[in-house]
Amino acid sequence: MTAEISVKELKGVGDKNAALLAKLGIFTVRDLLEYYPRAYDIFGLPENIAELREGTVAAIESIVPARPSVVKTPRYLIVSMNASDPTGTIKLVWYNTPFIASQLKTGMRFVFRGRVIRKRNELILAQPVIFTREAYIRKLSELQPVYPLTKGVTNNLLLKLVKEALTLVRADEDPLPAAARKQYDLIRYKDALQNIHFPLSKENCIDAHKRLAFDEFVRFSALVRTMKENRKIEVNNYRITDFSACEQLIASLPYKLTGAQKKVYAEICRDLSSDTLMSRMIQGDVGSGKTVVAMLAILACVKQGYQACIMAPTDVLAKQHYEDFTKQLTPFGIKTELLTGALTAAQKRKAHESIKAHECDVIVGTHALIQDSVEYDKLALAVIDEQHRFGVNQREAIREKGDHPHILAMSATPIPRSLAIILYGDLDLSIIDEMPANRLPIKNCVVGTGYRPTAYNFIKKQAAEGHQAYVICPMVEESEMTEAENVIDYTDSMRAAIADESVNIEFLHGKMKPAEKNAIMNDFSSGKIDVLVSTTVVEVGVNVPNATVMMVENAERFGLAQLHQLRGRVGRGSAQSYCIFIKGSDSKEIDERLDILVKYRDGMQVAENDLRLRGPGDFFGTRQSGELVFKIADIYSDADVLKAATEYAGSMTREELLCFSRTQTNNWII
Repeated sequence: MTAEISVKELKGVGDKNAALLAKLGIFTVRDLLEYYPRAYDIFGLPENIAELREGTVAAIESIVPARPSVVKTPRYLIVSMNASDPTGTIKLVWYNTPFIASQLKTGMRFVFRGRVIRKRNELILAQPVIFTREAYIRKLSELQPVYPLTKGVTNNLLLKLVKEALTLVRADEDPLPAAARKQYDLIRYKDALQNIHFPLSKENCIDAHKRLAFDEFVRFSALVRTMKENRKIEVNNYRITDFSACEQLIASLPYKLTGAQKKVYAEICRDLSSDTLMSRMIQGDVGSGKTVVAMLAILACVKQGYQACIMAPTDVLAKQHYEDFTKQLTPFGIKTELLTGALTAAQKRKAHESIKAHECDVIVGTHALIQDSVEYDKLALAVIDEQHRFGVNQREAIREKGDHPHILAMSATPIPRSLAIILYGDLDLSIIDEMPANRLPIKNCVVGTGYRPTAYNFIKKQAAEGHQAYVICPMVEESEMTEAENVIDYTDSMRAAIADESVNIEFLHGKMKPAEKNAIMNDFSSGKIDVLVSTTVVEVGVNVPNATVMMVENAERFGLAQLHQLRGRVGRGSAQSYCIFIKGSDSKEIDERLDILVKYRDGMQVAENDLRLRGPGDFFGTRQSGELVFKIADIYSDADVLKAATEYAGSMTREELLCFSRTQTNNWII
């Protein structure tokens, strides 16, 4: 199969569908085949209505008792009806699908399958799919792949296109030799593609996942190995020998550095003054003080006549860094420049000229820092904040700026040390495992949805005392509603529940324009907003010491690493802070996972216990979001595969590595 065959070569893909697929990053047949299902829908037998549980996907069987109700609201057209069985009654609700009403004729019997949610304190079955009993029975033996979608692209369209694309893959096209497949108990590449998209059983799917994850880890390990080998011969052309200004800055701080910060700072000083370039990763929880250590490294470099830059994943975070660095470094005669996508063309042009002429010493920005139009003068140090939000290739791109500067990456994502050594194999690893002495431990609780009114009252009380709160909502996955509408609806219902105009509740979501997002975050940071209802876009956000409550809805839908980072958004001031994890469904497994967050405050302990609980096949449910993301591999449930793939990549010759990498594409966020 030729990797670069355009999807336009497939039946039914004209210019319109090609443009829609492009929104999903699908341009070639290979892109399509590597657009893996995000989950699998496993059909179970219809349940008794009385036994339905909130937060689950369930099927019920019922006769249509009467003509469904159709109601128009400003945002939706809602079709609803009551369904009954011998054990009870539940309301079924469909949004913006008026044709449903004509399908539901009085006296007809159907199986209805949808997500059980709670609205106005009653359970409803949302957006259920309608089946005849015979059609539903046929579904019981199937695993239904569920793909991430965009408007205009349906799950059925992707299934049809993938089925055709698979016919273009030859069975003998396999980047792994037979001996390697036998050694690591892996199936053939074509079989893996077939079984990941159209699995006949869970076992088939697990085998496919293992093989494709292995390939992805090998490609990643090959790149890390190449970067590490290249790094060994990189001479330090920016040797830093004078750290006196850093000692002055440390003495001027209103707090003392922790022992861990001092240890990491000493490691950085050794790197900067050595014969070879620094390539170091600082790993530490949100609020552990990574940024001030990076600031010391930047100060040392610029006081010796060089430039330094710090790259952040969002405009808001970049602006905060810019303000902090300007405040702290201006007394040392250092000029700081801001460069982000939010600047006007004239502002960018002026910034580019200032950077090129070395009229500024520290450049703070986003991806804009690595654009071709940016020219540095003696760039000695590049700091990458929230490294997990950037790709490996972006780390390499910034190396090419300024004739190979020192690299200092930072990440708040808790990863077990055994895996971090592999994932960041080209970097020396430093860990800040102490929190500032003045921080009060965050009080955590895991509760059911019945606790929500109590939580609202608590948030209202905190707002009355002058504090602020975050409320995090997951993306809607099983309905026609968009992520944006979900957050807006939640905000409306929360305003109604709190019923206090003095409490300013606003929303934030990823579909807003950058200027809107920045304005909301700035208003929250300045205290104009009391409660911010948001998706996880605030995971990497500004420092708001006044925020004392983090409430996460449907906490079971998030990865533990992401939940730990979210709670790191509070507890940054002197007041007691709280984190409320609301679970939308009950199970022993969910309770065991979420209890880790109550039991452990340290991110590394959270990561180690998350690793202990995970196992092959975890991907059958909704894929956990917010962790280091490969296309299909997961560093937790596939930890053993990661270690095996790294071992195999280490045994390959450079020619074999190059050949393997050419056969498949790379796309990681690490």
